[in-house]
Amino acid sequence: MKLSERQENIIQLVKEFQPVSGERISELLEVSRATLRSDLTFLTLVGILQATPKVGYTYAGSSVETFFFFDIFSTKVNEIMMPPLLIHQNMSIRDAITNLFMYDVGSLYVTDEKQELIGVLSRKDLLRASLNSDIDNTPVAVCMTRVPHIKVCTKNMDILEAASILQDFEVDSLPVVDEEKPEKVIGKITKSRLLNFIIQQARKTELNR
Repeated sequence: MKLSERQENIIQLVKEFQPVSGERISELLEVSRATLRSDLTFLTLVGILQATPKVGYTYAGSSVETFFFFDIFSTKVNEIMMPPLLIHQNMSIRDAITNLFMYDVGSLYVTDEKQELIGVLSRKDLLRASLNSDIDNTPVAVCMTRVPHIKVCTKNMDILEAASILQDFEVDSLPVVDEEKPEKVIGKITKSRLLNFIIQQARKTELNR
C-alpha cells in the first residue's frame, strides 16, 4: 500500500503528538485545514487514524481492512462514472421533468449551443419551478443552478476526493468534466453509484476470504 508523502507526514505527526487536532496538524505542516480534509478523511476511513470529537486524532495502526479500503478509495472516477444526461438550455421545464423520470436520474446537465456545460438541474430545482412557472413555455435556463456555482470532478480524481466534494457541498451528483476543457461533460458520479461500488467490492472480498 502506497500513501502520499503528505499522508505519511500526517501519520508521523499523529504518532509524535497524539492526540492532536486537525488544526494543529495543519499548523505543523503549514497547509490549510481544507487542504488536509481529504487526507484526514481517507486515513480515518481506512483505519490508520482514529478521530475522537474534542480530543483529536490518534494512531490506530493498519490491518487487512486498511488495505481493502485503500484499494477501494484509490479507484479513479473514470472507472465507475456513468454517462451524463445532457439537455439544451431552451428545453421546457415540462420536457426536462419528463426526461428526469424517463431516465430515472437525479440531475440533468444543461448545455448551450456549443454543448458546453452552463448549468445543473436537480429534482428539487424542477419541483420548485413546476409550482411557480408555466412549465410548458418556460425554459430550464430560468431555474437551473448556473456555472460557476456548480461542483465538478475530473476522471483522474480518486473516488474518495469525489465523495468528499459530494459530502461537503451536500449534492447528489457531480458532472465529470474534461481536464483540458472543463466546460465539456464526459460523465457523472453519484452518491448511490459510489455506495453501490463500495458494497460490491466488499462482497467480493468476503467471498474470496
